Formats: sequence, structure tokens, C-alpha cells
Amino acid sequence: AALSFQETLSAEIAGVSNGINLMEFSDEILLHILSYVPCTDLVLNVKRTCRKLATLCLDKSLTYTVLLHKDYQVSKDKVRQLMREIGKEIHQLNMAGCYWLPGSSIDHVIRCKNLVKLNLSGCHLTSLRLSKMLSALQHLRSLAIDVNPGFDASQLSSECKATLSHVLELKQTLYTPSYGVVPCCTSLEKLLLYFEILDRSREGFILSGQLMVGESNVPHYQSLRVFYARLAPGYVNQEVVRLYLAVLSDRTPENLHAFLISAPGSFAESGATKNLLDSMARNVCLDALQLPKSWINGSGLLQHLKFNNPFYFSFSRCTLSGSHLILRVINGGKDLKSLTSLNLSGCIHCLSSDSLFRKAEDYIDSSILESLVVSCCNLRHLNLSAAHHHSSESLGKHLCQLLARLRHLLSLALPVCSIANVAINTDKPPVQSVTNVVPQGLGRKIRIGVPTYTKNFLEQSNQKSQSSVFWTLLENLLFLKNLELIGSSFSSAMPRNEPAIRNSLPPCSRAQSVGDSDVAAIGQLTFLQSLTLAQLPNILTGSGLVNIGLQCQHLRTLSLANLGMMGKVVYMSALLDMLKHCRCLRDLRLEQPYFSANAQFFQALSHCSSLQRFCIISRSGTLQFDAVMSFMASCCEVIMCHMFMGESLTVCKNLQQSIVRSFQADRPALNVVIFPLLHEDLTEVIRDVPMMHLDEITLFKSRVAEEPPNLWW
Repeated sequence: AALSFQETLSAEIAGVSNGINLMEFSDEILLHILSYVPCTDLVLNVKRTCRKLATLCLDKSLTYTVLLHKDYQVSKDKVRQLMREIGKEIHQLNMAGCYWLPGSSIDHVIRCKNLVKLNLSGCHLTSLRLSKMLSALQHLRSLAIDVNPGFDASQLSSECKATLSHVLELKQTLYTPSYGVVPCCTSLEKLLLYFEILDRSREGFILSGQLMVGESNVPHYQSLRVFYARLAPGYVNQEVVRLYLAVLSDRTPENLHAFLISAPGSFAESGATKNLLDSMARNVCLDALQLPKSWINGSGLLQHLKFNNPFYFSFSRCTLSGSHLILRVINGGKDLKSLTSLNLSGCIHCLSSDSLFRKAEDYIDSSILESLVVSCCNLRHLNLSAAHHHSSESLGKHLCQLLARLRHLLSLALPVCSIANVAINTDKPPVQSVTNVVPQGLGRKIRIGVPTYTKNFLEQSNQKSQSSVFWTLLENLLFLKNLELIGSSFSSAMPRNEPAIRNSLPPCSRAQSVGDSDVAAIGQLTFLQSLTLAQLPNILTGSGLVNIGLQCQHLRTLSLANLGMMGKVVYMSALLDMLKHCRCLRDLRLEQPYFSANAQFFQALSHCSSLQRFCIISRSGTLQFDAVMSFMASCCEVIMCHMFMGESLTVCKNLQQSIVRSFQADRPALNVVIFPLLHEDLTEVIRDVPMMHLDEITLFKSRVAEEPPNLWW
């Protein structure tokens, strides 16, 4: 990309194209164009093109903030040259996720004497290296780092601690029980903690979450305004976060306005956390709130907490009823225009008046959703996934019709069953002809055929979808960038810290009326950048995917899981056709039993010229060795190849070694993991995957309203 840009500039300088010379544009226009070029290319390539560009490439607007995050071609030599040439001009440096750079590359950051903001999450960093670097960065106010096993705070110099004492924002990812540098950060206003500690060490020893209480620096949290903690599964993570919370409970910061804890599964309250919440109810007024489900379920906590122009709420997986939500959270339906992000994922009762007797197949109370829509009219991000939200004409308006009023939505996550047309009797699966029956089993034998994809079926799908409530919804949300349609009972076969799931729950019967024509409706979203479709059992040909490929030309992230019947990939032909049009696609995740990663698939995928990461998860799936190697050779931008299939361990290891041996030298960021999905050592293999890839693509999860907007960079 850098060379092509440089060649284009040279061509424009040498002659005139269409009567316009690029160098005749104003400096403001050229600076805007150059802002889209990676900083390493600007300084190391474009700057050498001509004198004018040499000056413009060093403009403060381009060198003040340097982003190396996801600049997969950056190498240790480029980092050294970059810091040497413009180090003193850099005030904000983001190197998050540069896992392929050696620790010595971090040493060059010491040249950036004027750094105010630094993100080194995912980089190789020791206590001594951190100490040396921070000793020279006296102006630093924002820092993000990882705390790995072996971290020793006693190795931090007095100069390093002096710098940390002025840091206002700290993000720590903890891979070992530790306070990290928190005790040194005596002026903290924002503290973000990501707990990724495993319960056992690599050697198999059980880890303890106990820390020295005296190291916690109790008085130094009094300036804290934002506290955020995200926990991966595991008991040790819960133990360690309790120690941080114990500090806060002793003396709650008066200026605290955002308190967020994201914890999977069960996370019981302790005496210290109850004291903390009671203190918060008395002393603070919040703008953002997220708590573990067990802390909210069955308690009167929400009626005591005070809110002031809140912008983010997450009640993920809580048993909060709709009436409680309206009365306690949005003040009986009063104006809540400040709220921009709302996560109700897994809140199975949130759209019903009572949570005591509701069953999954019961209808929602549309008046509750209407109150929510009217009160929170400026929502940008809304997550209603992982629940059954069934509409009924007899009880009010359809969910899709009500959500269509939220014209400012940028991201939306819905359960598949929520978009079904209520005109159809969807309490039972629709009656289909023999040729259209979709078996739900996982067997290999398919006795009843499914019609293959034909292009004229696309027009029929468009005509059918225009009469659906889902079409109407998307017609009113034309600026939507992120859409997730996830089956209410979907669970990924890819584990977090446990063995791969072998059996999944059956899809909701109402989802049987959602099919190809509804998927085709997504093609209306011209500005769509990220799409997730999971557990749509009534996909017969996948024709709607072609519509998306043709019309959603800004699509960058695509995740497809368990579409159609489980014993056969019925949408393969349409998928191949779709991929040929996805020129901007960067991330692809496919999860489907019996998927065949063959030559035809990789030939179609090679049309995705911008593709950087792909992940295939398929129980009993197969792959073709030569097809994978040929694809990797032709698509030079691909730096992540994750395949968890049904092949033998020998086949997987041979392919992984061949890819690494052939392409690692030219692609420093290359990360390849090819492994049998159901192998007992899978969890050990996963722990070595860079967190950036694991969190963003390999592990399946709903990402809409997962965190508050602009939480960090």
C-alpha cells in the first residue's frame, strides 16, 4: 500500500492526470489525504518523494499522534527509524497489540520525550524496561501496559515512580495476580483493569489471588472518576478484583462517575462490595454503570443509586424486569436523552412487566419497549441479544417497528427470533414443502435435498423482504455500521477456558420464519462495516449474502455461524459469490460444522484483497493443504490464520509449520494456529494466541455496547 501510494504521487508529480496535478492542491487538502497514510509510510517513504511532501509529512497534525496499532508491516527497524526522525514530535503513541516486535523496540520510545499518552498493551515489557522508559517520560499522563508473570514493582526506579505519580489514566491487563503499577499512580482519575489470569500456571500449579494489602495504596484513589474492570472466566480473577474493590470500599472516591464491572458467570457479593455499593448510593452520582448480574438480581440497589446525565448502562444477563427497568433506571419513562449506549444482552425479562412467571415463548410488553425508545431517543448502541423477544400484534407494535424510531443507532444486536413477522403463525415452525425441510440434526446423511443458490432467487428475496418488519427497521437505520443477528440459544463451539462444546441448544422455533429474504434486507445498509449472523436455521441457499456483498461495500468484519442445516453447508455457493465482492473485508470468522475449506473457497476468498485475519471453526470440517498455501501466497496482507477443524493433529501441525516457514520472514506479525477443534490440549494452545486476535475475532461474543463509547483509544 505504501509503495503504491508513493508511485501514485510520483506519477502525479511527473505529469498531469486529467488536467489536475496533485501538487497543486492546497496544503489543507493534501494534509487531509496524508492523514489516511500510516505514519511509518509517511516518514520513511512519502517524505522522500519531493520537497513539498517532505515538509507536509512532518506537519504537527500528522506527527502529534502516531498509531502503530494494527500496522502489521511495522518492524523493529521501522520503529527505530521512526523514533529517530520524529520522536520528539510525538505526543500520543499507540503501539497496542504489536506482539511481534521484540522488547528492544520498546527501548526506542525513550526518544519521545514529550509523550503525554502511551499505549503498550500487548507489547513485550519487563519491569526493568518499563522503569528505564518511564524515567525519561516526565510529561506522561496516560498509560496502558500488560502485567505479566515476573513483574516486580520493586525494580521501578524513583524517577519512574515520579512519572507514574502524575499519570491520570491507567489501563492494566493482568496476566498474573498483581497490583502492577497502581500503587505508584497517586493521581489516578481513570483506572481500567482487564483480568486475564488463568487459574493454573503453564506447569499446572494452582494460582492464588492473594496480594499484600499494604501495597494497595488506599489514600491514592480519591481522585478516581472512572473505574472499569473486565474479568475473563476463572476464580483467581474474581479473587484479585475483590482486593482492588476492598480498597475502594474503605473510602469511596467522591468524584466517581463511572463504575463498571464486567464479570462472566457467577460472581457473588462480599461484605466489602456491599459496603462499596452502599457508600456509592450515599455519596456519588453516576454517569455510567455496569455490575455483575448477581449484584443486581433480587436487590433494591438500583432504586438507591443516583444518576446524572448517564451515557452508558449495561445490565447484561440480569433478571431485571421491564417494569423495574422503567421505574428505577429511566425514572418512570422520563427524558433520558443523554444515554448513548445500552446493553440488555441476556436480560430475558427486560421487555416484560413481570419476571416471575415469564416463559421464553411469551410475548414482550410493547409498552415497555416504547417507553424505552421514547425516553432514550438518542441511543447510538443497543444490545438486546441472547434473549427471546417475541412480538404480538394483539399486544401492540412489533419490536422492529418501535426500534425504527431510533434513527441515531450506529450499532444494534438482536436475537433472530425478534425480527420474525408476527403475521405468520410462528409459535410453531412453518409448514414447508418436502424439498425445503431443513434438518436440525448434526448427522452427515442428508436425505432431503435443498435447492442450490441461483442468482434469480436474489430478486425474489428482495421482493419478499420489502414486506417484512425487519426490512422496515433497516430502512430507517440507514447509517447503521454494526449489526448482529444472533440466535437466542446460540453458543459457540470455541471455548474460552474449557473444552470445546460438543452439543448446542436447538434454535428458537420462531427463528424458523427468518430466512434468506430477511438476510437480503441487510443490503440496504450502505455504511455497514461489521456484520454478525449466528444460528439462522431457515437459511436455505444463502442468497441474501450475495445482496450484502454487492451493496455493503464498506464491510470490514464478517462473522457467520451455524447458518441453515447443521449437517451440510447449504449456503456455500452464495458465500463464494459474496466474497468476490468484499473488497474492503479485513476480518472473516466462519463457524460451521462440516465446512470444507477447499480450493473453491480459498479462490473466492482471494478476491478479498484487504483481508488481514480469518478464522474457521468447524467440527468435522476439512481443509486442503495446497489450497491454504496457495491462498496465503496470493494474499500478502493476511497475517492471522486460525483454523480449528476436524483434521488430525499431524495434518494440522504440518500445515501450520509450512505456513510459518514460508511466510513469517515477510510478515513479521504472522500468527498461525491450526489445531483439531476437539483436541484435549486446545485450551493450552489458545492461551498462546495474542490477546488482540483472541478477543476480537477467535472467540465469539456480542460486541455491541460491550463497553462504554470511547472508553480508551
